[in-house]
Amino acid sequence: MKRYGLIGFPLKISFSKDYFSEKFERENFHDHAYELYPIADISEFSEFLKTHPNLCGLNVTIPHKKTVIPYLDGLDQSASEAGAVNVIKFEKDGKLIGYNSDVFGLEQSFLPLLKPHHHSALILGTGGSAMAVASVLRKHNIPYQFVARQKNSEILTYQDLHQNGFAEANILINTTPLGMAPNTDTCADLPYEKITLDFLCYDLVYTPAETLFLQKSKAQGAVIKNGLEMLHLQADRAWEIWQS
Repeated sequence: MKRYGLIGFPLKISFSKDYFSEKFERENFHDHAYELYPIADISEFSEFLKTHPNLCGLNVTIPHKKTVIPYLDGLDQSASEAGAVNVIKFEKDGKLIGYNSDVFGLEQSFLPLLKPHHHSALILGTGGSAMAVASVLRKHNIPYQFVARQKNSEILTYQDLHQNGFAEANILINTTPLGMAPNTDTCADLPYEKITLDFLCYDLVYTPAETLFLQKSKAQGAVIKNGLEMLHLQADRAWEIWQS
């Protein structure tokens, strides 16, 4: 049996398991299986590998997209540039190589929405998904800043936005789990009244289809999109990586 799976914690909701299980059934990969592997602390990773010798590939999600890197034997360009990994390929020689298919998924899903008036971006969150977003924006020469609860020289706080507005930024990208089911009544603490028709608001969360962040942005006239298409694209890319 060829086994694939997802590591992260917690793993209450998994797009990947349903997606790949249905793919294996539909395409008659009866000797393939996809499982969820909740790992609370990345220090457990080495022991986890010893107890799962039939693994052929892994996806990586919160909170391990950055912390898994020291346990790998190398990174492909996508992961190196992003500083985060969401796909691990098990090479025939036993080496583990990290990739970032989030970068591919975001490029294909997000970039077609951009218009000439979209000047710069604010990335909500600073985790592994935020690193992938930043990598795409850098690649396409779109200025950006991170927004988080704790401020430093490179990070704005939500309070900064309430005090000073969005400045030149009219692209907002949520990479946090805020608003994800079942906690659908949560959203980033933004001055939503300052969002205008010129804004593009993108949420990596895909369930519900319209998070509170997207609902509030849409009410102000912004163009909105959730992360479902990105998830499909990054999953297809992960499969290509595992099979290459």
